[in-house]
Amino acid sequence: MSDTSQVTGGATDGASDAARTAGGPAAPQNAEEKPGDRPGARSLRPMEIGLESSRQRSAFWTVGGLIAGALLIHSLGTVGVWVGVALIVMGVYHAWRLIQSVLHPAGTIVVSDREVSLPRGVCVPRPVVVTPSEITAVYFLRRVVPWNRAAPVLVIELGPRAMLFPRDWFASEADQRHVIHAILRAQGDPRESSTAGSSTAGG
Repeated sequence: MSDTSQVTGGATDGASDAARTAGGPAAPQNAEEKPGDRPGARSLRPMEIGLESSRQRSAFWTVGGLIAGALLIHSLGTVGVWVGVALIVMGVYHAWRLIQSVLHPAGTIVVSDREVSLPRGVCVPRPVVVTPSEITAVYFLRRVVPWNRAAPVLVIELGPRAMLFPRDWFASEADQRHVIHAILRAQGDPRESSTAGSSTAGG
């Protein structure tokens, strides 16, 4: 046992003895403490990372997919028809995304020591709100990436559920890294706490 643990334990025992002497109940020693409830503990300042919505790309695919698909269906044979249908479907999908970007903001990932707010997608309302302890894993996927996702993909696991945040949803890969470090700090990772302390002292 370290010296710090011994001193802390002695102070707790002294408080309990004083309570018993005064006739009051002893203070519970095994109560679970949250990061923000510990005396002298600094609460984590909320970190916000906004997602990026590219309306220009959605508009390009909407117009290009619909026009090119219609031309292929009108001009070519069976193969051209199927390719044209696929382009039209893609154009309709991007038209829906363009409408969503007008109706809703892109979304923001918010991490604090009390809760983590995770958008369900770009320009998708009603984000998922969880506590830091409900996040079971957070990491990058760089090689085994779904075909419709840009690498690297930030993966945040909530038990059996995994939420994916691809690179093109962020302004830079550094924003993805900031999310990982903020979640680890909110979970009380001592390595992240010491890193944050060193950065603050250096600043």
